Amino acid sequence: EKITEYYKGYNANIHRAVYALAEEATAEYEKTRDKVAEFLNIRNREEIIFVRGTTEAINLVAYSWGRPHIKKDDIIVVTEYEHHSNIVPWQLLAQETGARLEYIGVDDDGELVLEDLERHLATGRVRLVAFSLMSNVLGTISDADRIIPMCKKAGALVLVDGAQAVPHMPVDMQRLGCDFFAFSGHKMMGPTGVGVLWARRDVLDTMVPFQGGGDMIREVHKHETTWNDLPYKFEAGTPNIADVVGLGAAIDYLTGIGMENMRRHEMELTEYALGRMSAIKGVEIYGTPDMKKRGGVISFNFHDVHPHDVAQLLDDDGIAIRSGHHCAQVLMERLDVAATSRASFYIYNTRQDVDAMIESLENVARVFKI
Repeated sequence: EKITEYYKGYNANIHRAVYALAEEATAEYEKTRDKVAEFLNIRNREEIIFVRGTTEAINLVAYSWGRPHIKKDDIIVVTEYEHHSNIVPWQLLAQETGARLEYIGVDDDGELVLEDLERHLATGRVRLVAFSLMSNVLGTISDADRIIPMCKKAGALVLVDGAQAVPHMPVDMQRLGCDFFAFSGHKMMGPTGVGVLWARRDVLDTMVPFQGGGDMIREVHKHETTWNDLPYKFEAGTPNIADVVGLGAAIDYLTGIGMENMRRHEMELTEYALGRMSAIKGVEIYGTPDMKKRGGVISFNFHDVHPHDVAQLLDDDGIAIRSGHHCAQVLMERLDVAATSRASFYIYNTRQDVDAMIESLENVARVFKI
């Protein structure tokens, strides 16, 4: 409804005109920036940059911060349970600069082996550590309270992929203490094609623009250009105004629910689902059994049934789960599987939904005579 309101009521470009419609569009767009700041306890609104999603945010950092600052033989550290969007940009940067990409391993419970991080940091050459606050496959919640201080002590900057965490648990940027933070709107009841990059102002000031064009400039002359103030230096061209406005509505909705309530509901539902799924013969569940360390997602395999077949049979019963490598093939290699099935829960799911999934999984067992 909020997106429709924009297109029907004040569909105009922002930051470019003084007529009433443009002023209203600008105000609504900038209002979302304030909502993001309040939602994540960000003190400086100019540090909030609107992007297309987590993928673009991480690529922006790899390009605008990474290329000027990462040199030959520097080390970039990621984890084995990263989404491809937090691996591939660093691979490209390492190949281009001669830097090395190293990994923090994952143990058999799906938790990070932080001794690997200690070993990498001890080299004195780690410039950046990038990790997911919550794994999109295992649901493991990274121990940011340990990881970030370790990195800071070693002089490394930290990028946190918050795509899975922001929709599902309280996140406080003042407490977290990282240098870069990225998340996507579509995972938090917002529209697709919109997301946020937050970074410390002193770091943003050292970064070159990601794209050149309108609105990211102060003055353009024949042979030189000066840049606009933050955050507009990194928001070139006409932005995704309607979906930024839509993201603001999603934040209002989640704020009304309360993220502590969201987390509590998902923990209860996931614990219930884990208990019921564990009783099904042939089901192997991945990730930590400690509910305090995992989010509302369960990845599993069903005996020797391919995950795509499991997903298809569940879809026949009106139950939507994901199947495949979940953009985490490095983790699939660590687990020694080609793919998994993945059930995800949110505020709108109930125990009755879990019961329906269990009944459908039991039907899979009957069909494949497990």
